[in-house]
Amino acid sequence: MICLHGYYRSSTSYRLRIALELKGLDYEYVPVNLLESEQKGAAFTSRNPFGSVPLLEASGMDRVQSMAQIEWLDEAYTDRPLLPRDLDDRYIARELAYAIATELHAPLNLPVLKYLSNEYGKSQDEIGVWYRHWLARTLDPLEQRLAQLGTGDFLFDAPGFFEVCLLPQVYNARRFEFDFGDKPHIERIERACLALPEFQRAHPDAQPDNPDNS
Repeated sequence: MICLHGYYRSSTSYRLRIALELKGLDYEYVPVNLLESEQKGAAFTSRNPFGSVPLLEASGMDRVQSMAQIEWLDEAYTDRPLLPRDLDDRYIARELAYAIATELHAPLNLPVLKYLSNEYGKSQDEIGVWYRHWLARTLDPLEQRLAQLGTGDFLFDAPGFFEVCLLPQVYNARRFEFDFGDKPHIERIERACLALPEFQRAHPDAQPDNPDNS
């Protein structure tokens, strides 16, 4: 049995939920409350020294770091692959997915935002400016790259590795009122994904630890 420890609004947890849903894998979901720093407690860090979500229990191991988890899932469960068969297509999927995971996630994750607030006294409005600045630094060229590639509803014929990373970042970007008006390719992919039941089940609004569902 696969067990996913995550937080409903965490973009990395959202990635894993989408990946599991797209691959058609059954899993148990165990909420970890990031706002109460449950991920920093001894019980959690004894299993994941990084003190972060998601934590994936699978095949007798605790697995951490979302991108490694997603690639492991795709190799361990070969049905419904997330990465394309063609070598160059796999490269493109990784190029765009890792642009999000490496260039965007680091300056925008919750510990960084807390540090800006607690250590530098930044207001929520100032943090919003920070957030949107870094979003634009990556999403602007990402949109240009999608236009170069002539993408349609998805990067390729069906959602996969790239969409697993894109949708959570777009969700968080909208929370911080990022303007997607000049990003038609990203918005088209978002709409196409959100119309699918796999993405609907993985969405933060559908999670048991979302306060709106209590």
